[in-house]
Amino acid sequence: MRTHYCGELNKDNINQTTEICGWVNRRRDHGGVIFLDMRDKRGIVQVVINPDNSDFALAETIRNEFVLKITGNVIARDDSLINPKLATGEIEIVAQTIEILNASKPTPFQIGASDTSEEVRLKYRYLDLRSNEMQNRLRLRSKVTHYMREFMDKNDFLDIETPFLTKATPEGARDYLVPSRTHPGEFFALPQSPQLFKQLLMMSGFERYYQIVKCFRDEDLRADRQPEFTQLDVETSFMNEDEIMQMMEEMTRGMFKSAINVNLGDKFPSITYANAMSLYGVDRPDMRIPMQMVDINELMQGVDFKVFSGPASADDSRVAALKVTGGASISRKNIDKYTKYVSIYGAKGLAYIKLNEDGPASPILKFLGDEVTAKVIEMTDAKTGDIIFFGADKTKIVNEALGNLREQLAKDLDLFDKEWAPIWVVDFPMFEANDDGSLNAIHHPFTAPNVDAETLEQTASTALSRAYDLVINGSEVGGGSIRIHQVEMQQRVLRLLGISDEEAQDKFGFLLNALEYGCPPHGGMAFGLDRLVMIMTNSDSIRDVIAFPKTQTAACLLTDAPASVPRKLLRELSVQVSLPEKD
Repeated sequence: MRTHYCGELNKDNINQTTEICGWVNRRRDHGGVIFLDMRDKRGIVQVVINPDNSDFALAETIRNEFVLKITGNVIARDDSLINPKLATGEIEIVAQTIEILNASKPTPFQIGASDTSEEVRLKYRYLDLRSNEMQNRLRLRSKVTHYMREFMDKNDFLDIETPFLTKATPEGARDYLVPSRTHPGEFFALPQSPQLFKQLLMMSGFERYYQIVKCFRDEDLRADRQPEFTQLDVETSFMNEDEIMQMMEEMTRGMFKSAINVNLGDKFPSITYANAMSLYGVDRPDMRIPMQMVDINELMQGVDFKVFSGPASADDSRVAALKVTGGASISRKNIDKYTKYVSIYGAKGLAYIKLNEDGPASPILKFLGDEVTAKVIEMTDAKTGDIIFFGADKTKIVNEALGNLREQLAKDLDLFDKEWAPIWVVDFPMFEANDDGSLNAIHHPFTAPNVDAETLEQTASTALSRAYDLVINGSEVGGGSIRIHQVEMQQRVLRLLGISDEEAQDKFGFLLNALEYGCPPHGGMAFGLDRLVMIMTNSDSIRDVIAFPKTQTAACLLTDAPASVPRKLLRELSVQVSLPEKD
């Protein structure tokens, strides 16, 4: 139907007859001459319809977003009319014939308008996706997946599909369940990841597997989460964690260079989980921010200020300080705002010391005294014009409050000292303890510990795992581990997690049986594709890099999903719906 794309025409096409197809991006009537900006997937070109054109009356009926086919001659624009903002800005098309392929109703919002609410954008997603910004984001996503496939293929990985209808397994979130018609009262689960199947592929001798795959988690949502998400899933045999990390780093480095021309450096640094939590409060530290938390437990144990001395003397608590360079200019109003912000993470307040020209100033100085105050200033290396914020509470609360405050301050005050900062986080704990003393797996129950089974039994609360996460600009973009490949170790880990042998056989019998038939050492990694592309496009939400995303309530405004289904279908599935009573 066409000879050229709109956005590809240039001076080389002058005096040629061309046929283009696309949408009317904008229509302008200038004193009897009609101008159309025609848009297709490659860009925009200007079309001129003169009043002596036999289709002029037809052109007067055309409006934005009509779909047209136009035949015309390419001519050069006058020098004074060249548009440097367009790739086609040096030429235009003088229309000969116009064919309306389809009309359009007035759109509910202007295509590409930045002030359109997300709710409206998602309801009319097919219109929102016409915007240049959304087109570019999804094109970049395609470039990223193309690079991933090329890299995997080049490194001898096989693309193997794994089932979507499977069995519920503990992966840290709720499963989406699918009722079975042929097995009344029983359910499939949509996979939170292909974890067990990719391990079984290693046991099957394929050695190197990958898949770009949809996964599903029924969990509370936020800007960087969706109920269905896409990941690059990788597994390989006979490689240790250093070798896997090196290969995945090579892929990440090449992907950023190929897709967005960003050089991430020759070697990614690494940090232990313990140091990340101590210095930055989170296990996904944003290394673009030149601020660290300073532990002042020992200094605060002897002060009369119980708000500090209490946590400083408790084993499960800490007192930490966070210096903000130039932060003395933060107003009292904004300090109150940050106090409210840290309360989200359980903090009961936000103490501070400002270093003004006439000396330190703070409501807590009278409780600390001059000597302790001076020591705090020395330990944080604070100077005149800075502010020091404090956290004093349970370690988890202090870490989350100050760690997230650090990131919020960096955004508000533009404290980033570099554009890109990848880092590996390693040496994660194997388990975390619940209030009742029971254990949870930090990653998943199939992650290998860095000790033998007997030592693990004796040191479960402090044992480390062979897990690793890749963090870029404060977002975890990928995570993986070496897996357990011996049945005795797997059974030991499941018992430590409170899973009886009988329950383990019921849930994981197929895995435990497979481990007894010559399972090789293996490990792998998964990259969150949506989150990666979000970072690469500097988007605020992963919804902006997914063609048809869900809302924060896991609903699709475009199709009105989820929706009720006929009772007849429910009866066929042996499902009875019992809704909770409304208050």
